[in-house]
Amino acid sequence: MTSEPLQIPIDQLRRVVDAVLRHVEASAGPTVTFNEDYFWSVPNDSLRDVFNEPGDLTIGQLSESWQHLEGLLAHQDQAVGHHLVWLADVIRAIGRDVP
Repeated sequence: MTSEPLQIPIDQLRRVVDAVLRHVEASAGPTVTFNEDYFWSVPNDSLRDVFNEPGDLTIGQLSESWQHLEGLLAHQDQAVGHHLVWLADVIRAIGRDVP
């Protein structure tokens, strides 16, 4: 473990996301399809506690996460940090399904 906090420049992160999405589009086409909607989710207070196994898993739903993100497209001025959590749900599912 390092004592220095990890710093990721937003412009580099944006370029990485764009590169990966270009790969997904080349592999899967312009739309991704999910056969499973539900997934296990680790509660936020347990997510980074790597010394203890999470006790209470919750259930997440891709369609619900996507619904929040679609709403953001219509009201971009209402973005909040939690939109990244919903985006992560969708991106994680894509990452599992697309080679």
